[in-house]
Amino acid sequence: MFCRKTLKLICGLAGSSTALVLAAAAADSRGYFGERQSEAGGRWLSLSVLDAAQPAWTPAGITPVQTGHAWDFNWDKRDPSALTNGKKKESATEDPSSEQDNGKPKATRNILLIRHSQYNLSGSSDKERILTPLGREQAELTGHRLAALGLKYDVLVHSSMARATETAHIISKHLPGVELLSCDLLREGAPIEPVPPVTHWKPDAVQYHEDGARIEAAFRRYIHRADPKQKEDSYEIIVCHANVIRYFVCRALQFPPEGWLRMGLNNGSITWLTIRPSGRVALRTLGDAGFMPPDKLTRT
Repeated sequence: MFCRKTLKLICGLAGSSTALVLAAAAADSRGYFGERQSEAGGRWLSLSVLDAAQPAWTPAGITPVQTGHAWDFNWDKRDPSALTNGKKKESATEDPSSEQDNGKPKATRNILLIRHSQYNLSGSSDKERILTPLGREQAELTGHRLAALGLKYDVLVHSSMARATETAHIISKHLPGVELLSCDLLREGAPIEPVPPVTHWKPDAVQYHEDGARIEAAFRRYIHRADPKQKEDSYEIIVCHANVIRYFVCRALQFPPEGWLRMGLNNGSITWLTIRPSGRVALRTLGDAGFMPPDKLTRT
């Protein structure tokens, strides 16, 4: 007859917790753990054996270790403590702590990044790459979803490319009174060479150099904590492109930006970034398209 200790020793030598689970189940079914239990008792015994077989997740020897750099609270160069560092006081009686408080952001910025809807891939120029009938349906669904959230939107900025412009104009019909602006910085491009590399898409070094600088400039313009003068939380919509959004997310979360191509975004999806006054950033949703019927989902 096998006792529990003997069984655990045998399986431990085999070096496999899976083996222990299987052996324990077999032994229990044959009554090798001693007297037959009642049906209920047998179930509890099986559970205890299975629990004993599970590996310990946090032993001292393999405690998870932090990797990478600590969070940079001055990532947007707007940390009040950094801005007031080295400033010359105007008077001897000036209280430096009150000066810092006056320059400290108090509002939270919410940035909703919308990927444009499906468009005509066969167009030879940007003007011909307009939305397909399905793409226009997707834009309507996205606009309806944004309206249903019941948020007080401050502005709707969009890329100047045709597919993003058309998507933004359809969305804006659902958000009357929200200012609509166009921006060339938000145009699609190649932000940085992806890691790992892919074979189906290989921009040259010049494109990475030019597009990367422009998309980084767009990030610095739109992704940052609130100005100290901003009193209320804001909700801003940016309609642009998958590469731009994925790069923004990596940069905002301080992930390696070259990992941007590891993510996928559906057309018309919503990615929601929240930037706190302290400089903390949270990703509330990434590529949310759950408000669309399955037959309306695309990723072109």
